[in-house]
Amino acid sequence: MEKVRTYGLLHLCIMVFSFTGVFAKAAANAYNAGGFTNPRLYLFVFLMLAVCVVYALAWQIVIKNISLHVAYANRSVYLIWGQIWAVMIYSEHLTMKNIIGLLVVLAGVVVVTLNTNYDEENGREAA
Repeated sequence: MEKVRTYGLLHLCIMVFSFTGVFAKAAANAYNAGGFTNPRLYLFVFLMLAVCVVYALAWQIVIKNISLHVAYANRSVYLIWGQIWAVMIYSEHLTMKNIIGLLVVLAGVVVVTLNTNYDEENGREAA
């Protein structure tokens, strides 16, 4: 149960970090709409930085309880969250290449995670 909680926190942390892309695009749109005089630009830049601070603190907590190489492999799930936000918030469309790429990323995360769990259960140090 502890492992499920740790992985849940890891993925929540990654999901929160994925909002940097959302705020970056919103900041770019605000800049395009009004340049440096647009107050929304500064709001979105602030939100981007705030998300990075929250992510950095949460990341330090999470990696105390999980193998570092597993945490970094799982970090690539950021790409999946980014695509989800692009579709849901900005109504962008996924191409078949996007979907295949996301499946490859997901397969890599699963392989690294399962291999590490197998090594830990059998008393071997993960490579």
